[in-house]
Amino acid sequence: MAFKGARVQREKRLQVVILALLVVSLAAPGPFSSARASAWELDPAATRIAFSVKNLSVAYVDGTFRLASGRVVLDDGDLSRSTIEAVIDADSVDTDEPKRDAHLRSADFLDVTRYPTIAFRSTRVEQADGDDWKVTGYLTLRGTTRPVVLDVQRSTAEGSRASAHASTAIDRRDFGITYSGYAVGKQVAITIDAVGIKTAADAPPG
Repeated sequence: MAFKGARVQREKRLQVVILALLVVSLAAPGPFSSARASAWELDPAATRIAFSVKNLSVAYVDGTFRLASGRVVLDDGDLSRSTIEAVIDADSVDTDEPKRDAHLRSADFLDVTRYPTIAFRSTRVEQADGDDWKVTGYLTLRGTTRPVVLDVQRSTAEGSRASAHASTAIDRRDFGITYSGYAVGKQVAITIDAVGIKTAADAPPG
């Protein structure tokens, strides 16, 4: 009986040790913990936001917007915890034709007096092929918010700077832009060449 009692005590002590090790291992930051998150500010001067839309069913009109601000919190350990936010200056629309740009700023299109910014906020970031990402989020344009999906090709970071290319397409009617349905195409292709500057390491994901 004494031998059996000693064995029971040893088993209990072993269980306590195993439990303690599990608690410590879960509490300690590991290679896949959120401690690997890093924060990046998008550089407005280096980031290019472009769009293309068919005009009169034959030609395309290309233009750009200027980024006002943007921030990426990247968690390499758990990509789904990463966040991307960006704000675009709607008044900055530029198609290299002043008269057309003034019309695009009007209530017929962007209505920049009432809606001076265009905003994107991610809801999910996930791995695609290789280093590519699929970023799902909400785009707010002309006071209307709709879900969009961006295909992102991530490039290799160099020191404190990194770049990425993103693309998507939207139907302008989804955002209340219904002017001249025949002359102006409904589908708008959007591309973003973003440059980020690392501002913090070990930042908490958003």
